[in-house]
Amino acid sequence: MDRLDRLIDRRAPLSLDADVAAASRAFENQPDAQVLAVVDSDGRPVGLLRRQAFQAATLPGGAPVASVMDLAPLVVDGGLRTSQFRDEMLAENRLALSTGFIVTEAGLYLGVGTAVNLLAARGDRSRALHDATIATTQVLAAEILRQLDDAQTFVDALIRQPLPADSKSCAQALADSFGDLHRLMHRARAIQATEAGLSPLEPRPTLLREVIDSLEARWAARAATAGVTLLTAYDGAPELAADLDADRLAELLDGLVERALSATRRGAVEVTLSARPALEGLALEARVRDAGQTPDPARLARIFEAIDGEKPLAIGFGMAHAASLAGAMNGVIRAETNPGSGATVVFSLLAPEAVEQVAAPAAGMIAASAAHILIVDDNATNRMVAEALCEMFDCTSEQAVDGVEAVEMASIGRYDLILMDIKMPRMDGVTATHAIRALPGRAGKVPIIALTANADPEDAVGYLAAGMNGVVEKPMKPENLLKALQDNLGCEEETAAAA
Repeated sequence: MDRLDRLIDRRAPLSLDADVAAASRAFENQPDAQVLAVVDSDGRPVGLLRRQAFQAATLPGGAPVASVMDLAPLVVDGGLRTSQFRDEMLAENRLALSTGFIVTEAGLYLGVGTAVNLLAARGDRSRALHDATIATTQVLAAEILRQLDDAQTFVDALIRQPLPADSKSCAQALADSFGDLHRLMHRARAIQATEAGLSPLEPRPTLLREVIDSLEARWAARAATAGVTLLTAYDGAPELAADLDADRLAELLDGLVERALSATRRGAVEVTLSARPALEGLALEARVRDAGQTPDPARLARIFEAIDGEKPLAIGFGMAHAASLAGAMNGVIRAETNPGSGATVVFSLLAPEAVEQVAAPAAGMIAASAAHILIVDDNATNRMVAEALCEMFDCTSEQAVDGVEAVEMASIGRYDLILMDIKMPRMDGVTATHAIRALPGRAGKVPIIALTANADPEDAVGYLAAGMNGVVEKPMKPENLLKALQDNLGCEEETAAAA
């Protein structure tokens, strides 16, 4: 519980020999001060000046402050708990909370307090505690997600092995469980980050017809497995584009589609996105209609609650995340019952029309097949994850445990690319990169990709300046590593072709 010495105003007191003019200047210089203490030469409180009473008094500037101060204010020790202060001290002097009181430590002046500053201080402490809790939760969730990613990578690699049917089924069930848990943790973390303002939107020109096309690509197989028909449609001009955060919109729609699929046992889930020019941009409306049972009014009212005792937790978090994203995007989301059966969730948004040209889809991917990669990392788990990812992309690999081994192996071996950890014993990744770049011939020109948890722009600039060709952030994600392989192996192939 809070103590008084953590909630008070530690304002400089007035001395007992100060005059009214000095007190007037003190109040003018501190417009938010409602009370000021008066102390003797030893620092012991002897009185309390109240702004309202002081301003009401008409005394000459040379008059002593003792003529206008309260000679018997409430004086309490700073170590007192707020509950004790409320139950014991204020029981004897109920006006002290509004008129002010003095707080001491070992009998000497420490500060002053009023109801206003007590409430403000407690509010500040509550906000600080809330912010610290959010920060801790975000870090913890990120670490859990990282470990889930590593576990998922191992299980995926296991599934690709020639296992007996029973073992493969067990591995697949484990992979599905990891995937469900990962999705649940990601949504819980995303909800908190969105509501705390930690994830600002990143609008970019987005072709609206591609929003619905990508949604169909993500969910068609899942719907087919569930025995449900997924019907998608885009209603709008093919060239219409809006400035919006396409990733957040996809997350919102995914939450709605997942709920609709879970509610539908047979029939179809319909997803439509309409776009119409409006006075201030584009009026967008997304509708996700299921063919499940019609929810009663009470269940419909709880459809966006994360935990309602009825929906699976993953579905509930998906709907709560959709609602938080709708608010962050200044949109409106609602649910309504269908005329026949089931429910429809509607998301409406007014988005600026994109004026920049939408980037064309990327050209065909450059295959990284048959590349031989050197993995350099002092952590065995990280090396195994990288090896599994390389295997996923049909690449062979060798491993080094630090920069010294990396330089030795790079000088005598033929590698198409090196994945280089930054912080390692004996020789770090930057020093090893300098040494490799000094090697003669092809060995010194091999593409080197930094593997690091410190992937801030400033750090990345330093790694590139050291001679590296790119950065992949830990924990490694398959799509990030694949892009690094394509960028650098592709460049090498094009250079060789040109030669």
